[in-house]
Amino acid sequence: MRTRIKICGITRVGDGLDAARLGADAIGLVFAEQSPRRVDIAEAAAIAATLPPFVASVALFVNPAEDLVWQVITAVRPSLLQFHGEETAAFCAGFGVPFLKAIRVRPGTDLLQCAADFAAASGLLLDAYSPDAHGGTGHRFDWSLIPAAMPLPVVLAGGLGPGNVAEAVRAVRPWAVDVSSGVEAARGIKDAAKVAAFINEVRNVDLQLSR
Repeated sequence: MRTRIKICGITRVGDGLDAARLGADAIGLVFAEQSPRRVDIAEAAAIAATLPPFVASVALFVNPAEDLVWQVITAVRPSLLQFHGEETAAFCAGFGVPFLKAIRVRPGTDLLQCAADFAAASGLLLDAYSPDAHGGTGHRFDWSLIPAAMPLPVVLAGGLGPGNVAEAVRAVRPWAVDVSSGVEAARGIKDAAKVAAFINEVRNVDLQLSR
């Protein structure tokens, strides 16, 4: 199976194009007010408009107002929505756009129950728990907390980078991996060499696992 790759926290048109040309399957656009990687709707629309065919745009929210989500859908036309807060399943499903639900994982998190609660999701994005942030912490979590047979596709996030993504893919066999801070030159500014190294690591481990 080919592991899909999402480069999140894109804030510049050039970074989005670099990610696409280097082989990313999706890019993430952050609309959370508290995030240093936040883009406004006009910036996001410009980035999304330049993406080549078959590269998905993902709009990321944390406990958003319903009106904001509709504005983003209208202007940006994202392929997927991604909810990182305490949104309900009904809220996430209420926009008629496929969505991912992010779960911050720590010991005691019942991921099978989360999958049941968000059965309408396209997948669960599993990230590290932090009491101070809803994502983008650069920290990994204990991958052994993920059940072997998840009923929804798993998007693995949290502290990934070129140095550990191959290990992560081997350990978890996720549907996709998601990286933000692990391929940055500075917050919100991607390093094309790190993006290329990350994607190459994923492609190489996929090849090894297919043999």
